Amino acid sequence: MSDDTDIQPTTRIAGQVIFVGAALALSAFLLTQIGRQTIWAEGESFAAQPRFWPGVSLAIMLAGFGLHLWRMKRRRPNRLDREEMMRWVEPLEFMIWFMVFVFAVPIVGFLPMSIAFAIALTWRLGYRRRSMLVLAAVFAVAVVILFKGFLGVRIPGAALYELLPAGPRSFFLQYL
Repeated sequence: MSDDTDIQPTTRIAGQVIFVGAALALSAFLLTQIGRQTIWAEGESFAAQPRFWPGVSLAIMLAGFGLHLWRMKRRRPNRLDREEMMRWVEPLEFMIWFMVFVFAVPIVGFLPMSIAFAIALTWRLGYRRRSMLVLAAVFAVAVVILFKGFLGVRIPGAALYELLPAGPRSFFLQYL
């Protein structure tokens, strides 16, 4: 009544060989480092040793990824694999954006950096109308008011604020 092909799962295979190869290499590397990263505790049973269970899990990972790679029909990366890998790397751009924000806040300040960050990301995502950029700036101001005003989150003052005269400096350090 039913073909075997009806129950076969359909999965994407693009990028699989790169993922499995990278996971196999990482598992092998971590297993080689187990002796340097853990200790052998005197007087403990074999199963209670600090390196035993991490070593077992890494060995199982190594065997699993090794068997997976061995059973794959195609073991060499092609164009589709490289395209898929680039799709995995794309989100790292936003991590870099966030890290720039985090490192710039103590220098520039939370409010100015939030406004610049919101506008820049809005522009980067393709929303380039003036109304969208203004909405992004309003959102950034609302976030600062929410975090510093209502939630009382303590964010260190910016080094840039130290250049201001005494009156505005204390206001900027406390509220912006």
